[in-house]
Amino acid sequence: MSTNLPGRAGPAPHAGSGAGTPDARQRRAILIAVCVALMAVIASVSGLNVAQPDLSVAFGASQRTILWIINIYTLTLAALLLPLGAIGDRFGRKPMLLTGLTVFGVASAVAGLAPSSDVMLAARLFSGAGAAMIMPITLAVITSTFPEEERGRAIGVWTGVAGGGGVLGMFLSAALVDVASWRWLFVLPVALVAVALAVTLRSVPDSRERSAHSFDTVGALTSVVAVVGLIYVLQEGPERGWTAPVTLLSLVAGVAAAVGFVLWELRRRDAALLDVRLFGERALASGSITLLVVFGVQAGIFVVLFPFFQAVLGWSGLMSTLALMPMAVLMMAASGLAPRLAARIGPRSTMAAGILLAGAGLALMASVVSVDGGYPSVLPGMLAMGLGMGLSMTPSTEAITGALPRERQGVASALNDVTREFGTALGVALLGALLSAGYRGAIDARLTDVPRPQADTAREGVANALDAAHHAGPHARALVHAAQESFVDGWQQAMWAGVAVMAALLLHVLTRGPRHPGRRSTKAVAEAVATADGPSDTPANASDGRSADAPESTGAATTAP
Repeated sequence: MSTNLPGRAGPAPHAGSGAGTPDARQRRAILIAVCVALMAVIASVSGLNVAQPDLSVAFGASQRTILWIINIYTLTLAALLLPLGAIGDRFGRKPMLLTGLTVFGVASAVAGLAPSSDVMLAARLFSGAGAAMIMPITLAVITSTFPEEERGRAIGVWTGVAGGGGVLGMFLSAALVDVASWRWLFVLPVALVAVALAVTLRSVPDSRERSAHSFDTVGALTSVVAVVGLIYVLQEGPERGWTAPVTLLSLVAGVAAAVGFVLWELRRRDAALLDVRLFGERALASGSITLLVVFGVQAGIFVVLFPFFQAVLGWSGLMSTLALMPMAVLMMAASGLAPRLAARIGPRSTMAAGILLAGAGLALMASVVSVDGGYPSVLPGMLAMGLGMGLSMTPSTEAITGALPRERQGVASALNDVTREFGTALGVALLGALLSAGYRGAIDARLTDVPRPQADTAREGVANALDAAHHAGPHARALVHAAQESFVDGWQQAMWAGVAVMAALLLHVLTRGPRHPGRRSTKAVAEAVATADGPSDTPANASDGRSADAPESTGAATTAP
């Protein structure tokens, strides 16, 4: 019997040498391997952003082509996460991780040597496919090999790398572009892949699921169409227009595929790629919603911060990424602290505290930011944001992975990652649009004395305004001041919208957040007793310490060294 319905937790077989749990030394090596592999994937998401002008010159490509070189990686990664996570569960997590690292490493090397934009696009597409093999498996390896008492700390480290790795990747990428060439950007992921391959081959055990059901091919295909359609809308809507035919067509296809996926998965029930009935459980639902919002706000913050540092403060790309490091470091530290805090006060309270801090950080940045205040006016808000996001991400990730049985951890990890990618795309699209709208609405009243050609250019964005100031003669200083002040007005509009979203999220978590792992509801206890009285593939008293919101885990799983 195998089911994904909520109930008691089944036994927790661990992968290791022979049988039992890997020793402490091997667990450290496993954690190093998966975090290094994850760092390679995360760094490649944001690394090329700092090299857009260089890519355009090298390939003679348009801005749209350059954006596709950047976005096709994220699109492919997000689309393939669920199917490849499920395949890894079935055919072995270690083989999938090794295959993904190989594909990703080779594709990254090809991208670094690409002679044309077409070759670069193909290389980035295959890099995204390799990343989709790697990313869900890294978390699944942790949840399937670490004992319950250490799993939270390991997930905290993984979450810190996932949250702060993008900033670190941007900083290293900006440094490489400044001192060498954009082609050196791909040396970092190739080197990380080489390290991850060596440690994985030596230390990471294999684990896989034995399933009585056939692979859910229809569910896999509809999930790919749904993710591609919806993320394409979020990526291209701001550029092409939200009412453009291709945008509307993509939206219709994405929504139709998403509805079809849900209906099909409900029909498949226990044989589903993802049992959507589990979203009725507070742990999975609140964890997914929290990650969606937190990563969306984080991505939106970066959209706002980079123009502020570069256009308002006049900093270089390297200095701008360096300015984000305090926030990233604090986020990674808080991610490691979160499991211990959750053990004391519960995951719901920890998530709520993190969301409250992150919302306070947004409010600080909205109310204190100014052109004259510069970096010190935004630093306190950034630090509060980093601390809050770190505290909320780890228990949210644990809530998602704990809501699916151990033999479905590849799917659980993929769901966690898809949620992050959707949140990122949504945050960039919405907060970016609010920033642009606020800027355009504020600058009109400040351009009354500026010549019309320069004024029209300035309305397009703060960077355009600074460029137009070179040809504005005596109006140059007024134009620059108007653009910077208007950007701050748009910033505040975007930040206050983020505060409102975080307030709604806080209310949701306080009322529907995951319960404390040590507490079980009357309903859960009754279900456990009823199940124990009936036939089962596992002992009635077996438990791995998962929360009352975790599902029953009675599927067979095998492990191999």
